[in-house]
Amino acid sequence: MKKLVVLFSAMAFLMAGGLVLAHHGPENVTFSAKMGAVTFPHAKHQDEYKIECQTCHHTGTEPVEKCGSCHGAKEGAPKMKDAAHDLCMGCHKEKAAGPTGCKDCHKK
Repeated sequence: MKKLVVLFSAMAFLMAGGLVLAHHGPENVTFSAKMGAVTFPHAKHQDEYKIECQTCHHTGTEPVEKCGSCHGAKEGAPKMKDAAHDLCMGCHKEKAAGPTGCKDCHKK
């Protein structure tokens, strides 16, 4: 009986650890922009909307690099503004959900 209790306790511990490890990254990410800072609810997109990491972090590098390390910095990569507008607004328009107006995201 003790072995069974230990086994179930270990399984519960591992499952709880898996839930904690399932979330990667910060709760929110804030991007600086001329029109005002944009705060992206990272955890909400990952947890509630089930957006896969590769959707945004498409380079597949480890550790995950910040968007600005390529966008606006490397030749051939679109500027951060263009990449964010295409990806974020494109998804919001496609799903008919989420903000699409400038002041909906940009806050001064």
